[in-house]
Amino acid sequence: MTDPQFVLTERVQRALAAAFGPDFADADPLIRPSQFADFQANVALSLAKRLRRQPREVAQAIAEELKDFPGTIEISGPGFLNITLSDAWITEQAAQILADPRAGVGVSTPPQTVVIDYSAPNAAKEMHVGHLRTTIVGDSLVRVMEHLGNRVIRQNHLGDWGTPFGMLIEHLLDIGEAAAVAQLEAGDGTGFYQAARSKFDADDDFKQRARERVTTLQSGDPETLRLWHVFMDATVRYFNKVYTMLGVTLTDDDIAGESMYNAMLAKTCDDLESAGVAVLSEGALCVFPPGFTGSDDRPLPLIIRKSDGGYGYATTDLAAIRYRVHDLKADRILYVVGNDQALHFQMVYAAARQAGWLPDTVSAEHIQIGMMLGPDGRRFKTRSGTSVKLVDLLTEAVDRAGAAIAERDYDGATRSQIAQAVGMGAVKYADLSVSHDSEYIFDFDRMLGFTGNTGPYMQYATARIRSIFRNAGIDATAATGPILLGEPAERALALQLLDFGTLVERVAESAEPHRLCAYLFETASTFTGFYENCPVLKAGVPDDVRASRLALCALTLRVLETGLSLLGVPVPDRM
Repeated sequence: MTDPQFVLTERVQRALAAAFGPDFADADPLIRPSQFADFQANVALSLAKRLRRQPREVAQAIAEELKDFPGTIEISGPGFLNITLSDAWITEQAAQILADPRAGVGVSTPPQTVVIDYSAPNAAKEMHVGHLRTTIVGDSLVRVMEHLGNRVIRQNHLGDWGTPFGMLIEHLLDIGEAAAVAQLEAGDGTGFYQAARSKFDADDDFKQRARERVTTLQSGDPETLRLWHVFMDATVRYFNKVYTMLGVTLTDDDIAGESMYNAMLAKTCDDLESAGVAVLSEGALCVFPPGFTGSDDRPLPLIIRKSDGGYGYATTDLAAIRYRVHDLKADRILYVVGNDQALHFQMVYAAARQAGWLPDTVSAEHIQIGMMLGPDGRRFKTRSGTSVKLVDLLTEAVDRAGAAIAERDYDGATRSQIAQAVGMGAVKYADLSVSHDSEYIFDFDRMLGFTGNTGPYMQYATARIRSIFRNAGIDATAATGPILLGEPAERALALQLLDFGTLVERVAESAEPHRLCAYLFETASTFTGFYENCPVLKAGVPDDVRASRLALCALTLRVLETGLSLLGVPVPDRM
């Protein structure tokens, strides 16, 4: 492990056990970066009262047990431990990750089976901006988990079943299969739905046909199922166009929509009822998970079968949990879904645990997604007040990126490729750089900027390092050092790069991609300081210094490229 903070935590904990006994081995050393040294440990102040000793005396006892530490330790103030690592230790660790194709990122031991439920558009509606965040965040978590060696199972839980499909299929028949397919493949699912709904509300004959069609669909009538497949196949082809634009890893094999669980719903209800977990209440079959009450302080029901015999989202979600635990053998299940569904998932998890379908050994987590807002701070809408089509938004991002690089000297094909990478990178990075559960302001001007914590800035930083190697006439993999730390900027960059492996592991544990963005931005900013203060290819730079600085450039490039890849952000060769 090369992460200095992790190493220091381990060393100080051993010192605590040696100085004060094994009961103190698990105490948090409270190690933080410091402006007075590399790090500062504040544990002496927190333990002083417990030990009934003065903080500086406690700090001195800890320091005495760290005499073999690779660096210097000074006691300051009321009992702070200021820790400065030796250059020799930093260069040794940097050499290790430079020689490691994974740049210090380990693998999960043992690997887990992680099921990630994300994207999940409604097949009866247009894919709009509300699906952007769930798709981008989910895809980044997939990439991180897989990079750590876990078995990741993507689950695109499409809304592809239910009573609306009666009127949708009847409308498909009315306008003809070819016209319906063309409209759905073009992405006008919302228009298709609205036309069907208008007829349902205004035409009693159509309404009757639609209701009958629901019955034939649910009973498995072959012709109705064929028509359903015609509708779904056209819709999925459109979804795939969006996924291709975004560069996400979802495929048709990852579709596990509501229809998949339809045959399991009756048994789900029967098993919950026979186990006494579900009971009849006012004609509906409900689970009352303990600890959930309504505004009237009465137990809050999770309805799994309505009084009319129909099933709801809770039924499908409980069947899905059972399937994912029992059949997919999940160790961890992540639901990347809007934060307005928080109560629903809390109750579903509680009901599943009550039924014994979600054992304590399996983690089920709601990765809450905050609302996307426009620059005015309100819900992101068109001027007419309707939801923005996702494909239109992405197309505009690419067009704006093309305009931003219009004056640069590229041929047409290169310009198109760079505009695509910059546009999609800007949209994805802007989303991922903020905490997934917070509201997020979608602002093209900010996200397409080449300064600050933006996708284009990160892409440019990476492209600039590649240009160094082009100018040097060598491949980055040929830059092997050894690394020397003669300047403060060289030392700062090397120290920053040592954190990468642990940081990726922490992103996986917390399911928070914004932490990776923050680290990569700090790394790029630290590299800028290095680049401005430490000439690499300038005439007169000694050969050994040049080789060292090229090695630091190569390691920075590997960290940035790996990190951006884990976020799903493309990096053009040049910008």
